[in-house]
Amino acid sequence: MCEQFLKHQLNFILVCRQESHTTLHEHLDGIELPTVTTLGWTGKVEETYTYRYLNAVPLRDSDDALLVNWCELTVTTADGQVSYHNAFATNYPLSEENVAEVVLAGRTRWKVENENHNTLKTKGYNLEHNFGHGKQHLSSLLATLNILSLLFHTFLELSRGRERCRHLPLPYKTVRETFTSYGS
Repeated sequence: MCEQFLKHQLNFILVCRQESHTTLHEHLDGIELPTVTTLGWTGKVEETYTYRYLNAVPLRDSDDALLVNWCELTVTTADGQVSYHNAFATNYPLSEENVAEVVLAGRTRWKVENENHNTLKTKGYNLEHNFGHGKQHLSSLLATLNILSLLFHTFLELSRGRERCRHLPLPYKTVRETFTSYGS
């Protein structure tokens, strides 16, 4: 997937789970990783944000493996409980100055994607996370039909609202009549 993004000259920040990227995480073992630690306040508790990162890490175990930049965030509360942990792979060069911004962008992308998807899932459009049906394009077709259904229902609701307001005077007609009377 990363190669496809780069092929189309797109940047990426993707979740990099240890279970799915074992070679990358094996490469990180035993290396003293650059670390940035900051304190944050949620409004209720103080949290410690620990960022670790490394540039040019092989994604797979091969000679021609794509090199990605890896970063990780661990959020701990004052009592030592880990409240959040995740890692990301990106093509953005990482440094002490920008690692927090890159991680925030990765977290925000996931949040936006997940919340929008949950809206489609829970508001009656039955768009599940996994449309893994078919061999080629069936999953895309089913998702597109669901979104078209959403669009059509929205249009119908707007049409009903317009029908109810048909008997009310239109604001632009009133404004036009006002200017016409002053012009003559």
